[in-house]
Amino acid sequence: MQGSQGSNEHETVGAYALGILDDAEATAFEAHLATCEWCAQQLDELAGMEPMLAALADLPGSGTPAIGESLSAKPSPRLVERLVDDVGERRAMKRRRSFYMIAAAAALIIAGPLAVIAANGGDNSGQKGTVAAATAKDTFETLSDKVTATDKSTKVTATVAMTKKDWGTLGVVELSNVKGPLKCSLIAVGKNGERETMSSWSVPAWGYGIANATKAEAKAPLYAQGGAALTPNQIDHFEVMTFDGKKLVEVDA
Repeated sequence: MQGSQGSNEHETVGAYALGILDDAEATAFEAHLATCEWCAQQLDELAGMEPMLAALADLPGSGTPAIGESLSAKPSPRLVERLVDDVGERRAMKRRRSFYMIAAAAALIIAGPLAVIAANGGDNSGQKGTVAAATAKDTFETLSDKVTATDKSTKVTATVAMTKKDWGTLGVVELSNVKGPLKCSLIAVGKNGERETMSSWSVPAWGYGIANATKAEAKAPLYAQGGAALTPNQIDHFEVMTFDGKKLVEVDA
């Protein structure tokens, strides 16, 4: 291949050899590699250089002429300098992406307890749990649109409070008379049959909302908060389902 496009693709051989291209970039380069003898030759010469180039990319002053001169004549120092620069830039980009992913995960971990908490603070894990519990319960109590149902078979009672949002529906379920251990989800089922999981939670062995329970934590109901893209007038009903596919209770919207 000739011209500026070919030149740019030639320079990608080092990144490809190091395995730091994303899927789309790797696919595009492989299409070029099938027709480019020069890149195929360079790829053979670069085999086994990944540990060295990766280490150089992390060194202060990477990409300077001194680094290129310290390497062997094959490939040329100029090519090595470009490869080291490319590796350094891409590894820095990956570090930035990793930082953003870690930050997002941390935000989810911090925000998670706000969505699913028993009214009494669950396992008494500290003040954060108490604050989150109040937030979930308070949200439930401030919403006026509520629907309730009790399953005749499981005896589980669920009350779903909801409100319309620009993005869909905010919902909080109050769950009582449910015994564990279980993992459950609140699912909004649209009038068109679409199913959206609004929230998920775990039920400990002692359960939630058990009126005659001897354990104090088991007497309080569980509150689980979540959202759906469906608007309230698009929802036909709600289902509380276990992870193994058992329906605990269905609540008409």
